[in-house]
Amino acid sequence: MRKSKLIYLCLLVLITLGFTGCTSIDKMKVKLGLKNNDFEYIKQGKIEKIIIQNTRDKGFRFVVTDKKAIGELYDILSNAKVVSEKSTLTPDYVFEMQETPNKVYKFNYVAGLTSKESGNLYSEDKVYSVSKRIDSDIIKNFWNVRKPKDFEVIYYESILKALDIYAKDGDKSKKIGINLNDDIEAAKFILSADLENFKKELKKKNYNAELVEKDKEYDITMNVKTKGYKLTLYKGLVSFWNKAEMSEKKIWILDENIKSRWNFYISDKAPDAF
Repeated sequence: MRKSKLIYLCLLVLITLGFTGCTSIDKMKVKLGLKNNDFEYIKQGKIEKIIIQNTRDKGFRFVVTDKKAIGELYDILSNAKVVSEKSTLTPDYVFEMQETPNKVYKFNYVAGLTSKESGNLYSEDKVYSVSKRIDSDIIKNFWNVRKPKDFEVIYYESILKALDIYAKDGDKSKKIGINLNDDIEAAKFILSADLENFKKELKKKNYNAELVEKDKEYDITMNVKTKGYKLTLYKGLVSFWNKAEMSEKKIWILDENIKSRWNFYISDKAPDAF
């Protein structure tokens, strides 16, 4: 009986919507929490440009002035859900929506999140759960670089494989700090959500290792540097610096995609093709 009443109610709502205009539908969506009115200044054409700045690579930013792209962003943001808690992850981008040189709406954005309860876009006073369409429809459309295919897989898996090689002969009690902060070439591709997945995979290894944290001391520092890439090729160099012994061990990474499959070369011997 309850199910029948629910179906009847839904049909009644649909019929009602059929006899009302778009404005009434939008108002109902706002009441139901399916839409918000916080970004109407974009719809009203007040925003001249939007600056999207990568937080890890200061040289990687886009300036959006295209009216169609700004309109698409409005559609995404106006359908965002207002939530109470913002994500604890480090923001990947900062959005600055400029109405005038002195009036700018600023938001932090965490890319790649799927949870609808954790806010991935937030200002000083509001938090929103925003569709991943921002990643696919807005940000990726303005990229002027092509990252390696399956970067999220090959980059972190290669680091783990390099750690395997080092740990095979290393002292398991030594604390290892994995430093990705200075990997300038890869910085623009690193996302906080991917780092969280990497931490989980790292934990499964049971190594005494973690991503470098500020003001923490480590016996061994694992420095990762991307040396080159294209769509089907990734080259990197990993160096393990032993603080006590003042010694360094290097491991080379050469990953190549052949016939849609990645072949990994991770070794303490430099490859001829490097």
